[in-house]
Amino acid sequence: MGGKIIDRNPGILGGTPVFTGTRVPVRILMEHLEAGDRLDDFLKDYPTVTRKQAVALLERMTAQLVRDVE
Repeated sequence: MGGKIIDRNPGILGGTPVFTGTRVPVRILMEHLEAGDRLDDFLKDYPTVTRKQAVALLERMTAQLVRDVE
């Protein structure tokens, strides 16, 4: 996915980072995963977020973490 994954707009949820094209805060995905929920559960609860968006975010976060420890 080459496009923007996260948007931050003061007019949407006060500037909270959300998945592009949605009003779903990125932190909600993290909260679901921390609670032990599967990605499919999150996607079912938030159908405006695509699997492609969620996976791209997780891949980007993983790559950033790896860069941070190298």
